[in-house]
Amino acid sequence: MTDRQLSDLALDARNHAYTPYSNFKVGAALLCADGTVFTGCNVENAAYGSTICAERVALVKAVSEGYRDFAAIAIAGSGEDFCWPCGSCRQMLCEFAPGLRVLAVRQDGQFEAATLDALLPHAFGPAALN
Repeated sequence: MTDRQLSDLALDARNHAYTPYSNFKVGAALLCADGTVFTGCNVENAAYGSTICAERVALVKAVSEGYRDFAAIAIAGSGEDFCWPCGSCRQMLCEFAPGLRVLAVRQDGQFEAATLDALLPHAFGPAALN
């Protein structure tokens, strides 16, 4: 799957977002090593702390289906800036794929790429518990 295709899936996933408070829709598309893709969208809640980001929705869907090996994720926001994952999402993704390729997508479809370990240096992960 190309970066463009993965970005387009993230842009499409935004359409399912539930954002009555911020009106900032986010979609994510998580590419597994075997080519399977899981999408997610942000789901807000009146108790703001219960809101869940699109990246974590996609990750939890994948893990709940038995997937643990991830190659890339595209995150598409509804703003003019590139949509990078928040700290909580970076930490959750790091649990499974510290070297994950991350595509931050703007609403116009343009994207930038980085690796998760560059976005979350010195991450606390499973190895830290040994």
